Amino acid sequence: MGEGRGSTLVHLLIVVLCLVAFGFAVAAERRRSKGHIVTDPRDNATFCAYSSDVATGYGVGSFLFLLSSQSLVMGVTKCMCFGRPLAPGSNRAWSIIYFASSWLTFLIAEAFIIGGAARNAYHTKYRSAIYAQNLSCETLRKGVFIAGAVFVVVTMFLSVYYYMYFTKATNQQASRKPNRPNSTVGMTGVLVPSEIDGNWQSLLLVPNQDSVLEIQALQR
Repeated sequence: MGEGRGSTLVHLLIVVLCLVAFGFAVAAERRRSKGHIVTDPRDNATFCAYSSDVATGYGVGSFLFLLSSQSLVMGVTKCMCFGRPLAPGSNRAWSIIYFASSWLTFLIAEAFIIGGAARNAYHTKYRSAIYAQNLSCETLRKGVFIAGAVFVVVTMFLSVYYYMYFTKATNQQASRKPNRPNSTVGMTGVLVPSEIDGNWQSLLLVPNQDSVLEIQALQR
């Protein structure tokens, strides 16, 4: 990355963590629990049998990796509330926009993922035996984990751009600080004799830039 765009390692970690979270979400969708009706041959009772709840584990993994990515960004940027101030301008405006947008999509993604994981686990573990005449086996609605995966990718892009514009704004603020000379240097005055209206007087000249220009003009 160029200067002012942030650390390449941070960008790489954000992308890797989000892509892993995306992969887990897709795997959870493919392995989500499916139920079917089974008849007990001993008493002809029907009940729902569900497949493995491995999708719940994938969902939890996706949740944790996305949380790690968001924590990394907020930790590096100090949640945009602490640390160096941001320089006024378009970079600060875009930083605020991407900051708020990334948090919004992050919360939506986490809600889809953890909600789907909990729902998948609920059907698999707690509705394993139901006795009824007309039984329909409820399962997690298709597409919940996919929706979460989509918002994971959106969060990844928003986080990358937020970090990039945040770094630009902080570097711009640092470059705007003027290089003021040390106030203790050059404070000693110089007495210079000068004739004013026929009288000789001593003038105290402070050696700053303006005074030097005036001295040169008088000498000419």
